[in-house]
Amino acid sequence: MVKQMNKLILSIAISTLCLVSVSAQVKTSATTSQPRELAGTSTMANASRPRVMGSSGLLSQVYRIGIGDVLDVRLVDTPTTQSTLFTVLDGGVLEYPLVGDPIPVAGLTADEVATRLCAQIKVLENPRVVVSVRDYSSHSVVITGLVSAPGAKFLRREAIPFYVVLAEAQPHPEAVRATLTRSGQPAINIDLNDQGSTAMFVLPGDVIKVLGAPPQTAEYFYVGGAINSPGQKSFHSGLTLTQAILASGGVSASAGTKVKVSRQGPDGRLTTTEYNLRQIQDGKTPDPVMEQGDRIAIP
Repeated sequence: MVKQMNKLILSIAISTLCLVSVSAQVKTSATTSQPRELAGTSTMANASRPRVMGSSGLLSQVYRIGIGDVLDVRLVDTPTTQSTLFTVLDGGVLEYPLVGDPIPVAGLTADEVATRLCAQIKVLENPRVVVSVRDYSSHSVVITGLVSAPGAKFLRREAIPFYVVLAEAQPHPEAVRATLTRSGQPAINIDLNDQGSTAMFVLPGDVIKVLGAPPQTAEYFYVGGAINSPGQKSFHSGLTLTQAILASGGVSASAGTKVKVSRQGPDGRLTTTEYNLRQIQDGKTPDPVMEQGDRIAIP
């Protein structure tokens, strides 16, 4: 008589599970109709999910469930043709038919959820439950800028290396740096050519902007005196004295052979050096290399 009663209870429990699983499948159909990205756009708040303390290395080995995640909950040795998918609802709770009230699961790992369900299921004797994450929706970062696939990227761990997110976003050839903004912290600059820099871990909520080379500050030299085109001229690295004179239209007919170059020192004072232009042109004296800000005067 007791065995027949146990069989009846088990039959009722499995039937209830099937009915609620169908309801959960309807709830999650919109979520599971398209595959999620590895590291997608989630607008759900995740404030209820506790932060895990510890190093980023440890965080890269664990995933703690949050709001919007879809869990695959299976009873071992209890086959079913109905959906076993259940979505973590607002408030971080899971509604499971064999448990009376919704149970809090936000911040737990899949194994910890399974352990909690085993303890809460009373209609079965020694139930064995296996839980896995089917759809990752609660952990995301946003990447913008010089990438072919910008937007939110869902994470499958509490932390993952920056280069994983960058590879998925497909950076443009001209991308050389990035800034990472994290709540409550100053912006972090990342050199895309530095393996150590790109190996840093990103966390849920991080915002990444991929950038090109910073704009170069305009640099100039100044020329005056017996020159055909005096004034402020654009400077570039490696510019020599004779090149600077030619870039200024060359010396005028009244120019002599002397050229004075004044350069500002660290203390703000000018140091003037005199050169013989004819000797430089004849190859007897090296053609001096100019620096940004030099003043060239041709008497």
